[in-house]
Amino acid sequence: MIAAIIVAVAAAVAVLAIAGIRQSAPQNEPVRIASVPAPKADSPECEALLAALPDQLGDYRRAEAADPAPAGTAAWQARGDAEPVILRCGLDRPVEFVVGAPLQVVDAVQWFEVTDAGRSTWFAVDRPVYIALTLPSGSGPTPIQQISAAVSKSLPATPITPGPPR
Repeated sequence: MIAAIIVAVAAAVAVLAIAGIRQSAPQNEPVRIASVPAPKADSPECEALLAALPDQLGDYRRAEAADPAPAGTAAWQARGDAEPVILRCGLDRPVEFVVGAPLQVVDAVQWFEVTDAGRSTWFAVDRPVYIALTLPSGSGPTPIQQISAAVSKSLPATPITPGPPR
């Protein structure tokens, strides 16, 4: 009988400890997303893509964007102080995307990569609107794979239109 009481009390203490730890875990702040020219951010294509985006990309969870959030954007954040994953829709063609630029295909989406300061931005270049996915270093392949699936599902493929070679 005493052993049963001890087990019950220990279980109650464990449940309360876990609840306290979860409750005191720091919440992520809203993600600040810099505004960039995105003339088609309010397009039906971007609205369709934003509606199809997953709530989670591997270790990253959908995050609230800080006001004022630019149109056509979404963010995901890992716990702690990790850099967020940022998606922008409706951008102009990237200046670096020229004839002969290397592309990578992920789940039937053609991506063009631009790297800067430890982050890489991948541009989907074969859809009716340009989409940019900015990934922090070490984010792995899951975010681009899951975004590619959402892009494939919500937007039809179109022929690529790179700029003239430099």
